[in-house]
Amino acid sequence: MMAVADKHVSLILSGTGDVLEPEDGLIGIGSGGGFALAAARALIAIDGITAEEIARRAMAIAAGICIYTNDKITLEKLEY
Repeated sequence: MMAVADKHVSLILSGTGDVLEPEDGLIGIGSGGGFALAAARALIAIDGITAEEIARRAMAIAAGICIYTNDKITLEKLEY
């Protein structure tokens, strides 16, 4: 699975070719994806927090819960 997003849309690409668009625009994939998604849904309500900070905090929370989720996070951000 792969998460793909820009300012307007978030998509999940599956290994079988399916393209899914989540209802709320938030994506969680992988072993700790459910934990990260739940954390992101809670964090998005905080005013002034950036998408990058939500992703970092959500991944840190997931890593603290799921033993299969690594806490060494590389976030790639493209600016245009």
